[in-house]
Amino acid sequence: MSVQPNQKPANPNFSSGPCAKRPGWSLGGLAGALLGRSHRSGPGKAKLAAVIDQTRALLKIPANYRIGIVPASDTGAVEIALWHMLGARGVDALVWESFSKDWLIDARQQLQLPDLRVLEADYGELPDLHEVDPSRDTVFVWNGTTSGVRVPNADWISDDREGLTICDATSAAFSMELPWEKLDVVTWSWQKAMGGEAAHGMLVLSPRAVARLESYTPPRPIPKVFRLLKDGKLIDGIFRGETMNTPSMLCVEDALDALGWIESVGGQKGCQARSEQSLAHVSEWVARTSWASFLAQEAATVSSTSVCLTIAAPEVGEKADDVPSLMAKLLDAEDVAYDINGYRSAPPGLRIWCGATVEPDDVAALLLWLDWAYATVTADLLKE
Repeated sequence: MSVQPNQKPANPNFSSGPCAKRPGWSLGGLAGALLGRSHRSGPGKAKLAAVIDQTRALLKIPANYRIGIVPASDTGAVEIALWHMLGARGVDALVWESFSKDWLIDARQQLQLPDLRVLEADYGELPDLHEVDPSRDTVFVWNGTTSGVRVPNADWISDDREGLTICDATSAAFSMELPWEKLDVVTWSWQKAMGGEAAHGMLVLSPRAVARLESYTPPRPIPKVFRLLKDGKLIDGIFRGETMNTPSMLCVEDALDALGWIESVGGQKGCQARSEQSLAHVSEWVARTSWASFLAQEAATVSSTSVCLTIAAPEVGEKADDVPSLMAKLLDAEDVAYDINGYRSAPPGLRIWCGATVEPDDVAALLLWLDWAYATVTADLLKE
């Protein structure tokens, strides 16, 4: 059995959502929250508009793209887009992990689209991106949060496309570079790379997406909390901080706190560098570890945020699939790493959040504990 390491990660929070708060975060950072006031008051609107303005500046979102704060986290943001826009032309749904499967379920079972094509791949792989038809709408995730597989680039998206690209970027925003000119709808939530609180989503629309909204009437009812239009025109107020329903002003203050920290570390580039440094630590460790591998099959597609690992433990035979969950429980009990067991529908493994709010040094410290946990768990299983 290996020796238990001496040094624990300073912050054991490696959950893939809600994710670790920024380094140095405390409740004191929320002292300026506009509590007990209407979000429709002048100061309330100003706070919400500040989130939008700072987001635009940090992510370098083009001035002619609209940015809105919407209900129900990233899920709400994606479904607002799907319910409003899909059906105007054929749809290509790219599926390679659980959340992309959810958007396929929406398209197939809820919206019952008559012209739906599915490009699907197993966990750890990507579908053939070059099969995407630029004359059709495309629905995809930039980063597969539950598989640890990301698209390597946007070269496969045509500059002359006729369809819209609808991109769920919830575990990519801030930690990965998003090529805005290739994307028509982009969504994420504060609870991922920002380390913010849950239940609020961000929705970014290109001019092409706005044109679709104002020119296409879908053959389905749109719930009130999804509605982006009034009398056939975009409701501009949503994209100035006049939200569809009541947001939590405490969460808004927390988002502003997170955005301030992101600016302090160098904005999107600084966040990306932190995330990539954590991935580099894991990559070096995987290269020298015989029993751990990335779930992603190609190096160019390995996620830098939701790092998913498979565990090979042939010495314990049919109990091998139990090893990851037992390791996760052991590390939780030691207050070393919380919530790192793989996603419930993914192959057995570990999932370690390495977004920007996680300190790369904490990731490096965790890896030594993974060695210890593997040795401890397999030794115990062999005794049974």
